[in-house]
Amino acid sequence: MTNDIQRRLSQHYFDSQNSKKSFAGKYSCIYLVYYEGFENPKDAIAREKEIKKWRREKKNSLISAFNPKWETLSNHII
Repeated sequence: MTNDIQRRLSQHYFDSQNSKKSFAGKYSCIYLVYYEGFENPKDAIAREKEIKKWRREKKNSLISAFNPKWETLSNHII
């Protein structure tokens, strides 16, 4: 969850290059393939917690429904 997606994407990229302690660094997670927008931060946090409990297959289905080709969306975020 973030209120500044560009900054968060930059952090993931930096971590992937310099840190093996963070999740992004360990697994080189630098591509945005899915996102949701919320007005209320509490709703965003609740949704994030919900998705984190899911199995990988269900997460993959969610991404595929939103972004069938799994294209990076980093350049589409303003």
